[in-house]
Amino acid sequence: MSTSTSNLLLRVCSVLLVLGTVTATDHIVGANKGWNPGINYTLWTNNHTFYVGDFISFRYQKTQYNVFEVNQTGFDNCTTEEAVGNWSSGKDFIPLKKPKRYYFICGNGQCFNGMKVSVVVHPLPSPTASPVGHHASNSTNAAGLVALPRGVTGLRALALALAWIWFGSGWI
Repeated sequence: MSTSTSNLLLRVCSVLLVLGTVTATDHIVGANKGWNPGINYTLWTNNHTFYVGDFISFRYQKTQYNVFEVNQTGFDNCTTEEAVGNWSSGKDFIPLKKPKRYYFICGNGQCFNGMKVSVVVHPLPSPTASPVGHHASNSTNAAGLVALPRGVTGLRALALALAWIWFGSGWI
């Protein structure tokens, strides 16, 4: 195999490896049923685990529905007073930036028909020591591996791979 083919194959494999390590999840509310009245969103929520850095997405007819992020009172009473966010594009991607409970409702009256969802966002799992580091713990010069939180490894690896491809390929 020629050197240029080997280099190209190595770069493609590196990019595929990096893309596989980016782990933020996009949770599409209602899955294939979308954001519509008459759907039990509590059941949908129970099948998902949300972490900081994930997204919650709402898909709906933009001429019929919308999304408001509200507090618990707004959620319980289906009111948009003191809403902290609102979206109406029909394809809304909302980042879940903090570990807390989020409340979303439809603001055009459909909240009373079940168009409301509450999700609990968990902090990223703490870094844990790799078994490789544990086995080598008696060695004074052993370098144990550490697993970084979800997404951090992927973003760093993506940046490194893109820099390597850009600068190492002779494109500049």
